[in-house]
This record gives sequence, structure tokens and C-alpha cells, in this order.
Amino acid sequence: MKRFLQRYLPDPQELRAHKSLRFLGDLLHDPRLWHFGRRPTVLGLAVGMFFAFVPFPWQMLLAAVTATWLRFNLPVAVAMVWITNPLTVPPIAFANYHFGVWLLGRSPEPWTFEPSLDWLLQQADTVGLPLLVGSMATAVVAGILTFCIGHLLWRWHIVARFRRRRIAAGPI
Repeated sequence: MKRFLQRYLPDPQELRAHKSLRFLGDLLHDPRLWHFGRRPTVLGLAVGMFFAFVPFPWQMLLAAVTATWLRFNLPVAVAMVWITNPLTVPPIAFANYHFGVWLLGRSPEPWTFEPSLDWLLQQADTVGLPLLVGSMATAVVAGILTFCIGHLLWRWHIVARFRRRRIAAGPI
């Protein structure tokens, strides 16, 4: 898994030299941001998953700043945000709205999603609070589940690798 991720991610040196990222200065030189160990990678997955469900713009920027500040794996955190993309946002927003309605104990209002600022401003009073509550609750649950599942899968992978080595080595 580690080699697979490293093969497809951009080179850290290229990112550090990129013109639009120079404002970050020495922050991108921290090797912990690019390390694919269990802790930074799993925490990067969890941070990215959390911000994927946060209903605010600039999710990738928020995930990148958080990963940089807390020293988690930066590319993994930013990549996880793309779970929410133009194709998945409408069904996720719909589900989060209904989850928020359920959490608030309200009845759902009939509405149709339109990706425009005018629609968002007009619907802010009826749709806004349930959508925000549902999205934030989903973000917390998804982040925690991703953290737990990531740790379990990583551990399973390591145990399986050690078993294969022991079997390949034969009896002592």
C-alpha cells in the first residue's frame, strides 16, 4: 500500500518548488507531512474524511492546513477530501439534510438542490441548520470510523505480511 501511494503521489520536492505553494515556506519541508507510516497516514485519512463532509468551501485547503499544523500525512488528507466531488455532493447533501432533520427532531421540508449561491441564500433558513447539523455529525462519525478502520486494516496488513514471511522461512 505504501509503495502504491508513493508511486502515484507527486514528488514532495516538486510541490515545495511549485510557484503557488511558496507562501507556505518551510512548512512543506517537514518530512512528517510526507511519511507513510501508520500514524500519520491513518490520521491523514481521518482528517481528510472529516473535511470531506464539512459543508464549507475550501475543504482541501482546510484539510491541508490541518494536516500541516498537526503533522499528518498531507497528500493523503487532501486526497480523501475528493470523496465529495461534483457527482457525490447532491446525494451526500440530501442524506446529511435528512440526518440533520432527524437529529433536530423536525419534519423534512420539500426542496430541490440547485448548485447556486442564490438558492443557498434563499434556503438558508429552512435547509441550512439541518444541513449543517447533519453534515457536521456525519463528518465526526466518518472521521472516527475512518480512523478506526484505517488502524485495523493497517494492523491486519502487517500481521498478514509477518505470517507470510514466517511461512516462507519455513520451520526453524
